[in-house]
Amino acid sequence: VQLQASGGGLVQAGDSRRLSCVVSGRVIRGYRMGWFRQAPGKEREFVATISRDGGGTRYADSVKGRFTISRNNAKSTVYLQMNSLKSEDTAVYYCGLTSNIVGNEATQYYYWGQGTQVTVSS
Repeated sequence: VQLQASGGGLVQAGDSRRLSCVVSGRVIRGYRMGWFRQAPGKEREFVATISRDGGGTRYADSVKGRFTISRNNAKSTVYLQMNSLKSEDTAVYYCGLTSNIVGNEATQYYYWGQGTQVTVSS
């Protein structure tokens, strides 16, 4: 199973960015997907997760109302739309795959992508 995250880059505070994560080697409709992030010197933290059919989502308080997670099972892809970006959103963003029904902790995930860097300048 491979997860390929993309879409990161250097943006200014207030800008928007959409991350994508393409999964190969596994049919994703049977799995919950999630996004996490890790800033330098910090642990990987939960950002958002989405249920297998996309009907249920959960967000970290720090991104609620600004970020939106979605998925296209036919394309084996999960997205993270990030709006109103802040400097504190600067991190490497990782997508993950799990069968856990909650999916808000990194230890619950079986597979990870390589990460994509998002840098927000203020």
